[in-house]
Amino acid sequence: MGWVTVRGAREHNLKEIDIDIPRDAIVAFTGVSGSGKSSLAFGTLYAEAQRRYFESVAPYARRLLNQVGAPDVDEITGLPPAVALQQRRGAPSSRSTVGTITTMSNLLRMLYSRAGTYPSGGSHLAAEAFSPNTVAGACPRCHGLGVVHDVSEELLVPDDSLSIRDGAIAAWPGAWQGANLRSIVHGLGIDIKKPWRRLSRADREWLLYTDEQPSVMIEPEEGRVDHGYYGKFWSARKHVMHVIAQSQSERMRERALRFVQSIACPDCGGSGLRPEARAVTFAGRTITDMNAVPLADLAAALREGLVSVEASPRGETGGAASRIATDVIGRVDELLALGLGYLSLGRNSTTLSGGESQRLRIATQLRSGLFGVIYVLDEPSAGLHPADAEPLLDVLERLKASGNSLFVVEHDLDVVRRADWVVDIGPGAGESGGHVVYSGPVDGLENVQESVTARYLFPTMARAAHELRTPTGWIGLRGISRHNLRDVTVDVPLGVMTAVTGVSGSGKSTLVTQVLAQVVRDRLGAGVDDPDEAALELDVAGVSGVEAVDRLVVVDQRPIGRTPRSNLATYTGMFDVVRKVFAAMDEARRRRYSAGRFSFNVAGGRCETCQGEGFISVELMFLPGTYAPCDTCHGARYNAETLEVTYRGSTIADVLGMTVDAAALFFHDTPAASRSLETLREVGLGYLRLGQPATELSGGEAQRIKLATELQRANRGHTLYLLDEPTAGLHPADTRLLLDQLQRLVDTGNTVVVVEHDQAAIADADWVIDLGPGGGDRGGTIVAAGDPHEVASGTGATARHLAAWLARQPAATG
Repeated sequence: MGWVTVRGAREHNLKEIDIDIPRDAIVAFTGVSGSGKSSLAFGTLYAEAQRRYFESVAPYARRLLNQVGAPDVDEITGLPPAVALQQRRGAPSSRSTVGTITTMSNLLRMLYSRAGTYPSGGSHLAAEAFSPNTVAGACPRCHGLGVVHDVSEELLVPDDSLSIRDGAIAAWPGAWQGANLRSIVHGLGIDIKKPWRRLSRADREWLLYTDEQPSVMIEPEEGRVDHGYYGKFWSARKHVMHVIAQSQSERMRERALRFVQSIACPDCGGSGLRPEARAVTFAGRTITDMNAVPLADLAAALREGLVSVEASPRGETGGAASRIATDVIGRVDELLALGLGYLSLGRNSTTLSGGESQRLRIATQLRSGLFGVIYVLDEPSAGLHPADAEPLLDVLERLKASGNSLFVVEHDLDVVRRADWVVDIGPGAGESGGHVVYSGPVDGLENVQESVTARYLFPTMARAAHELRTPTGWIGLRGISRHNLRDVTVDVPLGVMTAVTGVSGSGKSTLVTQVLAQVVRDRLGAGVDDPDEAALELDVAGVSGVEAVDRLVVVDQRPIGRTPRSNLATYTGMFDVVRKVFAAMDEARRRRYSAGRFSFNVAGGRCETCQGEGFISVELMFLPGTYAPCDTCHGARYNAETLEVTYRGSTIADVLGMTVDAAALFFHDTPAASRSLETLREVGLGYLRLGQPATELSGGEAQRIKLATELQRANRGHTLYLLDEPTAGLHPADTRLLLDQLQRLVDTGNTVVVVEHDQAAIADADWVIDLGPGGGDRGGTIVAAGDPHEVASGTGATARHLAAWLARQPAATG
C-alpha cells in the first residue's frame, strides 16, 4: 500500500495539516458541515493533481481547459492523477440528456445506422442523422429541441365572457395602442361589443393568429384622435412574437412571455428528429421510443434486438452491430446496478438531482478501464435511499479492485462503515475546524472523544423519547395521476411532522413538491414561487381538508441568488440592520451618510473600480481568464471614505468577512441582527461568512438559510411547510440541529412534510408515508403509512433499513 503525503495544508480553514493517506483504498473524509473535509479532499488533493496535469499541457491548450487554482500547501508527494466526481446539477442546456452524459446516445445512433430496419426504398442514414443536435438529424421546425413556443387561445383570451372593447384579448397592448387595435377591428366589421365566446370561430382564429396586416382608415374620434389616419392590424400572436423578438424593454418581453407556452413540436412529435430517422426501427422500436423507455426496459429491448442481429446473415455489419448492442447493454446494466433503472436516455440533465448526475458519471467511469487513479467523490450517497446506496458501495469496491483509490467526502454512516480508512476533520466548523481529529481504520475512531462523527457512528447515548403527536386534521387526496403516480389515494396529517419515504424514483417528490404543493396553491389562490415555472395541470379526482391551511411555504434547495452580489446577509435582511447601525455612528452622521452609503450594490459608498464586486477579471495571453482582488479596495468592496466609518473598531467590510458565529457575538446587543444570527446558528450555519456569495453555497446550505429566514417570522396562521430532502449533505450532528428546528415549527401549530431518506429524520417524524415498492414504473403506490415503528415493522426496503437503524440506537429515554 502506497501513501499520499500532505505537509502544511492551509487551504480555506485548514490549520497547517500534516497527514498520510493510504492509496488503493476507500478513504472516507468526515466531519461536520464546514469543518474543512472538502477543502482537504477537493481544494487540496484534487486541485494539486489537476495543477500537475495542466503543467504537462501546452500553454495554448491550457486556456481551453477549466483550470483550478494551486492549493495553499507546502508539499504533497505520492499523488497519482485524480478524477473528481462532484455533486453538480446538469448544465442549463435543453440538449444535455442522460444519453449524452453516459455517451450511450452516440452508441445507440451508431446501432440504428448500422443495424436498423429501414423502410422500403429508404436510403441508408449516417449515425449523425439520428441526432437532434446535428444539421443532418434536427427537425427543421424545432431545430432539434423537440418543443416549439407558441401562443394559445386560453392564454391570449383568459376570460371569454369579455368583449374586445372590454379587453378580451389580454395579449394586446394597453393605452393608445390597444385603443388603436380595437378601432381597426371595428373598422374591419367585427363587433367589438359582443362577448368573445359569441364571435364566430373564423373571426376568433383570424384575430388571434393571422399573419395578415391590413391597413384600415380610422375616422376621427372625439377624445382620442382629431384627424383620420390609417392603422395597421396586428394579430395577438404576431404582436406577442414581435415584442419577444424586437422589444428592448425587459418588462414588455416578460409580459409577452406570459402568453407563450412550450408544446411538443407538431412536426416531429417532440423527438427533435427528421422523419427519415424516425422511420428506422430496431427490435420494432424507433430511436425515439428507445430514448423514452426506462433503462430497465431499454436493456430488455436491446437484448431482443441483439438476438435478431446475431441470427441474420449480415456479415461484417452484423458483427459491428452486435458489438455495439453488447456495449450498450453492458453500460445499461451498470446503471441498473446503481438503482437508476427508472431513468430514460432522453431525460433532460437539468431535471436530474446532483446524486443522479454523479452516479451516471460513476457508471461511465466503470467502463473507462482507468487504473491507478484517485477518484475524489462528493457525497455519492446523497439523495439515495439506503437500499440504493448498497449497490453504489459495491461499485466503489469494484473501482478499488481495478487498482484505483477512492477518496470519498461523506456523511452517510453506512458508507463510512464500509471504508478502509477514515479521515475525520474538525472538531467544529469554520474557524473551529480545520484540524485532523483522527486518521486511521474506522474502528479506531470509536475512542476519539473529540470527534463529533464518532458519537453518531458508535452511539452510546440514548435518544430522548419522541412522543407522537395526534393530527389536528387530514388533507385527503383522491385519485392522483401524475408521472408514475397512478390513481393514488393518500391522507396527509395536519399539525404533525410527516416523512415521505421510498427508493429513488418512487414518486415522493412528485407527490409532495408537485401535487400537494399545487393543490394547496390552488386553494390559497397563490402562484408558483419561481416566475420561470408554470402552474401544473393536475389530475386529482378529489381533495379535502385543505381549507385548514392558511399559508404554504416550499423550502427547496434552489440558490438564494444567481449572482455573487447576493449573499447570506442580504438574503436574510440582516444586512439592512447592519447598514443602519453604521449609518447611526457619529462619524457617519457628521458626513450625512445614509444607510444606502453602506451598500456595495449602489454608487456612492462602493468601490467604483470593481463596482462593489471586490474583484476584477484579468485576461491572460494563452491562459484562461482569472479573477484577482481589486487593486483599489483590495477586496473590501467599498471606497476608502466609507471604510473610515467604524463600529466597535470594525468597518462594514470587516463585518461582511465575519462568520455567523463571530457576528453573533459582535452584534449580541442589537436585537434585530442578533435574532437573525442566532437562528442561523440554530440550523448549523455558524461557520458561513456573512458576505459569502450565494453562488458559493451548496443546495443544502441555501435550504437551511431559507428555513432560518422563515423561523424568524411571526406565526401567521396554520402554515404547511414542504421540504425536499432537507438533510441531504448534512453531518448527523447538523441533521439533529435541523430536525430540532422543524419540530419547533410543528410545536407552534404548523405542519411539516419532508421528503427524506435519512433514517434519523424518518424516526423523528410523527407519521411516515412510504412509496414504492420500486422506482419509475415499478413505483408510484403507497406501500405503508403509519408512525415510524409501525412502518418499520412492515415489509419493503424502507421498513428493513428503518428497523435496522432503530435497532442500532440505544434504548430511548422518556
